[in-house]
Amino acid sequence: MGEPAARPDPQEGGGASWLSYGSLAASMFVVGACVALSKPLAAVFPVFLLGWLRFGIGGAGMLHWLRRPSSEPPPTARVRLLVFLEAFIGSFLFTVFMVLGVSYSGAVAAGVVMSAIPATIAVLSRLVLREAIRPRVLAAIACAVAGIAILALSRPGSEGAPVDDGHAGRWLGYALLGGAVLCEACYAVIGKRLTAVLSSRRISALMNLWGFVLMLPAGAWAAWRFDFDAVPWTVWWVLLFYGLASSWTIWLWMTGLRRVPASRAGVFTVMLPVGSACVGVWMLGEPFGLPQALAFSLALAGLLLAVWPARRGACTGD
Repeated sequence: MGEPAARPDPQEGGGASWLSYGSLAASMFVVGACVALSKPLAAVFPVFLLGWLRFGIGGAGMLHWLRRPSSEPPPTARVRLLVFLEAFIGSFLFTVFMVLGVSYSGAVAAGVVMSAIPATIAVLSRLVLREAIRPRVLAAIACAVAGIAILALSRPGSEGAPVDDGHAGRWLGYALLGGAVLCEACYAVIGKRLTAVLSSRRISALMNLWGFVLMLPAGAWAAWRFDFDAVPWTVWWVLLFYGLASSWTIWLWMTGLRRVPASRAGVFTVMLPVGSACVGVWMLGEPFGLPQALAFSLALAGLLLAVWPARRGACTGD
Protein backbone atom coordinates (compact mmCIF):
# COMPACT_ATOMS: atom_id res chain seq x y z
CA MET A 1 0.00 0.00 0.00
CA GLY A 2 2.25 2.74 -1.26
CA GLU A 3 1.62 6.47 -1.03
CA PRO A 4 0.93 8.35 -4.28
CA ALA A 5 3.40 11.08 -5.05
CA ALA A 6 2.67 14.78 -5.37
CA ARG A 7 -0.55 14.85 -3.41
CA PRO A 8 -2.02 18.26 -2.64
CA ASP A 9 -1.30 19.53 0.83
CA PRO A 10 -4.04 17.95 2.97
CA GLN A 11 -4.11 21.01 5.19
CA GLU A 12 -5.70 22.89 2.32
CA GLY A 13 -8.75 20.64 2.33
CA GLY A 14 -8.55 19.35 -1.24
CA GLY A 15 -11.31 17.12 -2.56
CA ALA A 16 -9.09 14.05 -2.22
CA SER A 17 -8.98 14.60 1.56
CA TRP A 18 -12.68 14.04 2.22
CA LEU A 19 -12.23 10.25 2.30
CA SER A 20 -9.46 10.77 4.88
CA TYR A 21 -11.72 13.06 6.89
CA GLY A 22 -14.52 10.48 6.76
CA SER A 23 -12.15 7.74 7.96
CA LEU A 24 -11.00 9.85 10.90
CA ALA A 25 -14.53 10.84 11.91
CA ALA A 26 -15.87 7.28 11.61
CA SER A 27 -12.93 5.90 13.59
CA MET A 28 -13.45 8.25 16.51
CA PHE A 29 -17.25 7.88 16.53
CA VAL A 30 -16.91 4.08 16.80
CA VAL A 31 -14.18 4.44 19.45
CA GLY A 32 -16.64 6.58 21.42
CA ALA A 33 -19.32 3.91 21.07
CA CYS A 34 -16.82 1.33 22.33
CA VAL A 35 -15.94 3.59 25.26
CA ALA A 36 -19.61 3.60 26.27
CA LEU A 37 -19.99 -0.16 25.74
CA SER A 38 -17.00 -0.80 27.97
CA LYS A 39 -19.10 0.28 30.98
CA PRO A 40 -21.59 -2.64 30.89
CA LEU A 41 -18.87 -5.03 29.70
CA ALA A 42 -16.59 -4.05 32.61
CA ALA A 43 -19.46 -4.90 34.96
CA VAL A 44 -19.27 -8.50 33.67
CA PHE A 45 -15.61 -9.08 32.80
CA PRO A 46 -12.50 -8.10 34.80
CA VAL A 47 -10.64 -5.24 33.12
CA PHE A 48 -7.61 -7.22 31.92
CA LEU A 49 -9.74 -10.14 30.76
CA LEU A 50 -11.92 -7.71 28.80
CA GLY A 51 -8.85 -6.16 27.19
CA TRP A 52 -7.34 -9.56 26.38
CA LEU A 53 -10.57 -10.75 24.76
CA ARG A 54 -10.87 -7.47 22.85
CA PHE A 55 -7.41 -7.78 21.29
CA GLY A 56 -7.86 -11.49 20.68
CA ILE A 57 -11.12 -10.98 18.79
CA GLY A 58 -9.80 -8.03 16.80
CA GLY A 59 -6.43 -9.61 16.06
CA ALA A 60 -8.03 -12.82 14.78
CA GLY A 61 -9.66 -10.84 11.99
CA MET A 62 -6.37 -9.19 11.00
CA LEU A 63 -3.91 -12.08 10.99
CA HIS A 64 -3.63 -11.96 7.20
CA TRP A 65 -2.40 -8.35 7.47
CA LEU A 66 0.66 -9.25 9.54
CA ARG A 67 2.74 -10.37 6.55
CA ARG A 68 4.99 -7.61 5.25
CA PRO A 69 4.22 -6.77 1.58
CA SER A 70 7.10 -6.91 -0.88
CA SER A 71 6.76 -3.17 -1.54
CA GLU A 72 7.44 -2.34 2.11
CA PRO A 73 11.07 -2.18 3.32
CA PRO A 74 12.06 -4.19 6.41
CA PRO A 75 11.33 -2.20 9.57
CA THR A 76 14.28 -0.60 11.32
CA ALA A 77 14.88 -0.84 15.08
CA ARG A 78 13.39 2.65 15.44
CA VAL A 79 10.22 1.64 13.59
CA ARG A 80 9.87 -1.47 15.77
CA LEU A 81 10.22 0.69 18.87
CA LEU A 82 7.55 3.10 17.58
CA VAL A 83 5.18 0.19 16.87
CA PHE A 84 5.68 -1.12 20.40
CA LEU A 85 5.14 2.33 21.94
CA GLU A 86 2.04 2.85 19.78
CA ALA A 87 0.61 -0.46 21.00
CA PHE A 88 1.67 -0.02 24.64
CA ILE A 89 0.45 3.58 24.98
CA GLY A 90 -2.32 3.78 22.39
CA SER A 91 -3.84 0.32 22.90
CA PHE A 92 -2.78 -1.27 26.21
CA LEU A 93 -2.67 1.77 28.52
CA PHE A 94 -5.57 3.51 26.75
CA THR A 95 -7.77 0.43 27.18
CA VAL A 96 -6.92 0.05 30.88
CA PHE A 97 -7.40 3.76 31.67
CA MET A 98 -10.52 4.04 29.57
CA VAL A 99 -12.31 0.93 30.88
CA LEU A 100 -11.52 1.75 34.51
CA GLY A 101 -12.35 5.44 34.03
CA VAL A 102 -15.74 4.74 32.45
CA SER A 103 -16.60 2.16 35.12
CA TYR A 104 -15.97 4.78 37.85
CA SER A 105 -17.71 7.68 36.07
CA GLY A 106 -19.98 7.01 33.08
CA ALA A 107 -20.26 7.19 29.30
CA VAL A 108 -21.32 10.84 29.10
CA ALA A 109 -18.68 11.81 31.67
CA ALA A 110 -16.09 10.06 29.50
CA GLY A 111 -17.24 12.18 26.59
CA VAL A 112 -16.77 15.33 28.65
CA VAL A 113 -13.20 14.53 29.67
CA MET A 114 -12.16 13.13 26.30
CA SER A 115 -13.27 16.26 24.50
CA ALA A 116 -9.87 17.56 25.63
CA ILE A 117 -8.14 15.24 23.15
CA PRO A 118 -8.05 17.75 20.23
CA ALA A 119 -6.20 20.37 22.25
CA THR A 120 -3.82 17.77 23.67
CA ILE A 121 -3.00 16.42 20.21
CA ALA A 122 -2.47 19.93 18.88
CA VAL A 123 0.03 20.72 21.62
CA LEU A 124 1.90 17.43 21.19
CA SER A 125 2.00 17.71 17.40
CA ARG A 126 3.46 21.19 17.78
CA LEU A 127 6.10 20.03 20.27
CA VAL A 128 7.00 16.70 18.65
CA LEU A 129 6.16 17.01 14.94
CA ARG A 130 6.71 20.78 14.65
CA GLU A 131 3.37 21.15 12.90
CA ALA A 132 1.92 24.63 12.61
CA ILE A 133 -1.49 25.07 14.26
CA ARG A 134 -3.58 27.18 11.91
CA PRO A 135 -6.09 29.76 13.16
CA ARG A 136 -9.08 27.78 11.97
CA VAL A 137 -7.84 24.65 13.78
CA LEU A 138 -7.35 26.75 16.92
CA ALA A 139 -10.96 27.92 16.60
CA ALA A 140 -12.09 24.29 16.22
CA ILE A 141 -10.18 23.34 19.37
CA ALA A 142 -11.81 26.26 21.18
CA CYS A 143 -15.24 24.86 20.22
CA ALA A 144 -14.30 21.49 21.75
CA VAL A 145 -13.04 23.12 24.95
CA ALA A 146 -16.23 25.22 25.19
CA GLY A 147 -18.26 22.02 24.91
CA ILE A 148 -16.30 20.51 27.80
CA ALA A 149 -16.96 23.57 29.94
CA ILE A 150 -20.69 23.54 29.22
CA LEU A 151 -21.08 19.88 30.13
CA ALA A 152 -18.80 20.06 33.15
CA LEU A 153 -20.66 23.01 34.64
CA SER A 154 -24.16 21.73 33.96
CA ARG A 155 -24.17 18.10 35.02
CA PRO A 156 -23.69 17.73 38.77
CA GLY A 157 -24.33 14.11 39.72
CA SER A 158 -25.55 12.95 36.28
CA GLU A 159 -22.49 11.01 35.14
CA GLY A 160 -24.12 7.64 35.62
CA ALA A 161 -22.11 6.72 38.74
CA PRO A 162 -23.68 6.52 42.20
CA VAL A 163 -23.87 9.98 43.73
CA ASP A 164 -24.01 9.06 47.38
CA ASP A 165 -20.82 7.01 47.73
CA GLY A 166 -19.19 7.72 44.38
CA HIS A 167 -17.63 11.17 44.89
CA ALA A 168 -14.06 9.95 45.36
CA GLY A 169 -14.63 7.24 42.76
CA ARG A 170 -15.80 9.76 40.18
CA TRP A 171 -12.67 11.86 40.66
CA LEU A 172 -10.56 8.72 40.28
CA GLY A 173 -12.53 8.03 37.11
CA TYR A 174 -11.82 11.53 35.81
CA ALA A 175 -8.09 11.07 36.53
CA LEU A 176 -8.04 7.73 34.69
CA LEU A 177 -9.90 9.26 31.75
CA GLY A 178 -7.33 12.08 31.75
CA GLY A 179 -4.65 9.42 31.38
CA ALA A 180 -6.62 7.97 28.47
CA VAL A 181 -6.68 11.44 26.86
CA LEU A 182 -2.89 11.66 27.02
CA CYS A 183 -2.58 8.12 25.63
CA GLU A 184 -4.88 9.00 22.71
CA ALA A 185 -2.81 12.11 21.95
CA CYS A 186 0.41 10.06 21.91
CA TYR A 187 -1.36 7.51 19.71
CA ALA A 188 -2.11 10.20 17.11
CA VAL A 189 1.41 11.68 17.14
CA ILE A 190 3.26 8.33 17.01
CA GLY A 191 0.81 7.08 14.41
CA LYS A 192 1.69 10.02 12.16
CA ARG A 193 5.32 8.86 12.24
CA LEU A 194 4.38 5.27 11.48
CA THR A 195 2.11 6.02 8.52
CA ALA A 196 5.15 7.39 6.68
CA VAL A 197 6.85 3.96 6.70
CA LEU A 198 4.17 1.28 7.25
CA SER A 199 0.80 0.58 5.67
CA SER A 200 -2.36 1.18 7.68
CA ARG A 201 -3.15 -2.54 7.57
CA ARG A 202 0.23 -3.58 8.99
CA ILE A 203 0.05 -0.98 11.75
CA SER A 204 -3.42 -2.20 12.74
CA ALA A 205 -2.42 -5.87 12.78
CA LEU A 206 0.81 -5.25 14.70
CA MET A 207 -0.94 -3.09 17.30
CA ASN A 208 -3.57 -5.77 17.92
CA LEU A 209 -0.88 -8.44 18.21
CA TRP A 210 1.13 -6.39 20.71
CA GLY A 211 -2.03 -5.52 22.64
CA PHE A 212 -2.89 -9.21 22.93
CA VAL A 213 0.64 -10.07 24.12
CA LEU A 214 0.72 -7.24 26.67
CA MET A 215 -2.67 -8.25 28.08
CA LEU A 216 -1.79 -11.98 28.09
CA PRO A 217 -0.36 -12.46 31.62
CA ALA A 218 -3.09 -10.62 33.55
CA GLY A 219 -5.80 -11.62 31.06
CA ALA A 220 -4.97 -15.34 31.23
CA TRP A 221 -4.87 -15.21 35.04
CA ALA A 222 -8.28 -13.53 35.13
CA ALA A 223 -9.65 -16.06 32.61
CA TRP A 224 -8.48 -18.97 34.79
CA ARG A 225 -10.60 -17.68 37.69
CA PHE A 226 -13.60 -16.48 35.64
CA ASP A 227 -16.94 -18.29 35.24
CA PHE A 228 -17.62 -17.99 31.49
CA ASP A 229 -20.82 -20.05 31.75
CA ALA A 230 -22.47 -17.25 33.75
CA VAL A 231 -22.15 -14.75 30.89
CA PRO A 232 -25.41 -14.29 28.89
CA TRP A 233 -25.31 -14.66 25.11
CA THR A 234 -26.36 -11.04 24.66
CA VAL A 235 -23.16 -9.96 26.42
CA TRP A 236 -21.09 -12.20 24.13
CA TRP A 237 -22.61 -10.48 21.09
CA VAL A 238 -21.78 -7.06 22.54
CA LEU A 239 -18.22 -8.27 23.25
CA LEU A 240 -17.87 -9.54 19.68
CA PHE A 241 -18.89 -6.15 18.28
CA TYR A 242 -16.66 -4.38 20.81
CA GLY A 243 -13.61 -6.44 19.85
CA LEU A 244 -14.05 -6.19 16.08
CA ALA A 245 -15.11 -2.54 16.01
CA SER A 246 -12.41 -1.24 18.34
CA SER A 247 -9.76 -3.01 16.26
CA TRP A 248 -10.99 -1.76 12.91
CA THR A 249 -10.98 1.78 14.22
CA ILE A 250 -7.16 1.58 14.22
CA TRP A 251 -7.15 0.91 10.47
CA LEU A 252 -9.65 3.71 9.83
CA TRP A 253 -7.62 6.17 11.89
CA MET A 254 -4.28 5.28 10.28
CA THR A 255 -5.84 5.46 6.81
CA GLY A 256 -7.07 8.99 7.45
CA LEU A 257 -3.94 10.08 9.32
CA ARG A 258 -1.74 9.18 6.35
CA ARG A 259 -2.78 12.35 4.50
CA VAL A 260 -3.95 14.65 7.29
CA PRO A 261 -1.62 16.50 9.73
CA ALA A 262 -1.87 15.24 13.30
CA SER A 263 -2.98 18.63 14.64
CA ARG A 264 -5.92 18.73 12.22
CA ALA A 265 -6.71 15.03 12.65
CA GLY A 266 -6.95 15.68 16.38
CA VAL A 267 -10.03 17.81 15.82
CA PHE A 268 -11.88 14.70 14.66
CA THR A 269 -11.51 13.19 18.11
CA VAL A 270 -14.50 15.33 19.11
CA MET A 271 -16.48 12.53 17.46
CA LEU A 272 -15.37 10.26 20.31
CA PRO A 273 -17.52 11.97 22.96
CA VAL A 274 -20.35 12.22 20.43
CA GLY A 275 -20.27 8.45 19.88
CA SER A 276 -19.91 7.81 23.61
CA ALA A 277 -22.87 10.04 24.45
CA CYS A 278 -25.08 8.51 21.74
CA VAL A 279 -24.59 5.00 23.11
CA GLY A 280 -24.75 6.24 26.71
CA VAL A 281 -28.09 7.95 26.11
CA TRP A 282 -29.81 5.51 23.75
CA MET A 283 -28.56 2.20 25.21
CA LEU A 284 -27.49 2.93 28.81
CA GLY A 285 -30.20 5.43 29.74
CA GLU A 286 -27.88 8.30 30.70
CA PRO A 287 -29.37 11.83 30.72
CA PHE A 288 -29.21 14.16 27.71
CA GLY A 289 -30.63 17.67 27.66
CA LEU A 290 -30.07 21.16 26.31
CA PRO A 291 -26.49 21.55 27.67
CA GLN A 292 -25.42 18.28 26.02
CA ALA A 293 -27.07 19.26 22.75
CA LEU A 294 -25.32 22.63 22.79
CA ALA A 295 -21.97 21.03 23.61
CA PHE A 296 -22.16 18.57 20.75
CA SER A 297 -23.34 21.29 18.37
CA LEU A 298 -20.13 23.12 19.23
CA ALA A 299 -18.18 19.93 18.53
CA LEU A 300 -19.73 19.61 15.06
CA ALA A 301 -19.09 23.30 14.40
CA GLY A 302 -15.46 22.68 15.26
CA LEU A 303 -15.32 19.84 12.75
CA LEU A 304 -16.70 22.08 10.01
CA LEU A 305 -14.13 24.74 10.85
CA ALA A 306 -11.33 22.18 10.62
CA VAL A 307 -12.28 20.48 7.35
CA TRP A 308 -13.92 23.23 5.30
CA PRO A 309 -11.76 23.76 2.18
CA ALA A 310 -9.59 26.88 2.26
CA ARG A 311 -10.15 29.46 -0.48
CA ARG A 312 -7.57 29.45 -3.22
CA GLY A 313 -5.12 32.27 -2.67
CA ALA A 314 -5.86 32.29 1.07
CA CYS A 315 -3.66 29.35 1.99
CA THR A 316 -1.30 31.29 4.18
CA GLY A 317 -3.94 32.47 6.54
CA ASP A 318 -6.40 29.58 6.30
